[in-house]
Amino acid sequence: MARYAPEPPFRHDRPQRTGVLLVNLGTPAAPTPEAVRPFLREFLSDPRVIELPRWLWQTILHLFILPRRPKANAQKYASIWLDEGSPLEVYTERLTHALESHWTERGREPLVRWAMRYGEPSVAKVLARMKEEGLRRLLVVPLYPQYCASTTASVFDAVAAELMRWRDVPELRLVRHWHDDPRYIEALAQTLETHWAQHGRPDKLILSFHGMPRRTLELGDPYHCECHKTARLVAERLRLAPDQWLVTFQSRFGRARWLEPYTQPTLERLAREGVARVDVLCPGFATDCLETLEEIGMECRTAFLEAGGKQFHYVPCLNDSPFWVERFAALLEDHLGQWPDRTPATDEEQQARLARAKAMGAKQ
Repeated sequence: MARYAPEPPFRHDRPQRTGVLLVNLGTPAAPTPEAVRPFLREFLSDPRVIELPRWLWQTILHLFILPRRPKANAQKYASIWLDEGSPLEVYTERLTHALESHWTERGREPLVRWAMRYGEPSVAKVLARMKEEGLRRLLVVPLYPQYCASTTASVFDAVAAELMRWRDVPELRLVRHWHDDPRYIEALAQTLETHWAQHGRPDKLILSFHGMPRRTLELGDPYHCECHKTARLVAERLRLAPDQWLVTFQSRFGRARWLEPYTQPTLERLAREGVARVDVLCPGFATDCLETLEEIGMECRTAFLEAGGKQFHYVPCLNDSPFWVERFAALLEDHLGQWPDRTPATDEEQQARLARAKAMGAKQ
């Protein structure tokens, strides 16, 4: 069996393109148990996600989780499903198109595409299509502001697995994180200020990040520290006093100890202590999804109000907000550096490009 996938002969008459690939976590194709089951199987079979001996975890997964969890998860997905589909897919696609439009309006033309780490469209399939479009330089952008081995590194694994099948691989750059980039911090602060201008300020701001097992911190994963740095920078930008904000971690799974404090128990405690209003922002999510819209916007809202709280506000993710798209584009341009959007395909185009460069040099 051939080690590399067959490729068509290299075409000198085709432009060589720079590509930007946004990768989000993934979503089932429909809010049904039949669609959720294969998505969960793929997601929870990734050794980056579950760091247990494979034989042990596969036994637990197939005997206890997959027979039961898809039905419950499908009901949760159904509660947030949009007319266009899964919110995570819809907002990821919108963000991709917004970036592409932003660059097009400014005379740039990189290939801007999106994929899902689990589910469809897969990283492998999207990369294959980009290759057909003339991909020669690739910037991989995991849509996780804070680096974590179970998310960011898993995207790198998927990209590497596909490129290992290629004979002719592109130049490659990987965006590791942007948890402390001033443009990201400013976008988070602006979305909060916009919300507060319309609804007033809360008694407490909760910055809720996706949880990870405590063991990942002990093994050296920087995720916990990067979450806290993001929160601190946002609080500083907003000039919040220490007692006005709090970091929590959500989406705990299983019985092991996870990063603390946990979001829902913290909200319940605050309500019992007399905190009337909380606002919750999820800076670890680039786009809204099940964990933000259902877990925070519905489950945590109910828990807080039933515990005695008066007002609960979920502040949406950055998604494709115009002020974020502009800043995100600038952030990615730093990583693109001097890569051209395309390399001219013909001698005439190359000569024209050299002439423009020479004219610009003469002006300087």
